[in-house]
Amino acid sequence: MFRAAVCVLPLALALAACSAPSSDQSAPQAAPASAASAKAPDSAALGSPAWYAWVSQRLDIDPGDAGSPAWDQAVQKQLGEEAPQAKPGSPQWQQAVDALLRTRSGNGQ
Repeated sequence: MFRAAVCVLPLALALAACSAPSSDQSAPQAAPASAASAKAPDSAALGSPAWYAWVSQRLDIDPGDAGSPAWDQAVQKQLGEEAPQAKPGSPQWQQAVDALLRTRSGNGQ
């Protein structure tokens, strides 16, 4: 039993050395802006500027008036039949919009 452990140890060390990043590797690069912007902001609170910017980008809506009644209506129009039935702009509406966009594919459709 001890001999089997001795034989496995060098193999385990060799595999660990192959998978460990070497010191000459550069830091991981950030994703391209288009890919990063399509990703849902995991830490952004509903109704925050980051959340509004993400929804605007996903639905190709001008973020300049994000959170206004006109922006809310533009979101409703872009979502079409999938648009939430809650009052536009309400916390329930924001939650439904967020959930819908997170389940859509990365291209916003």
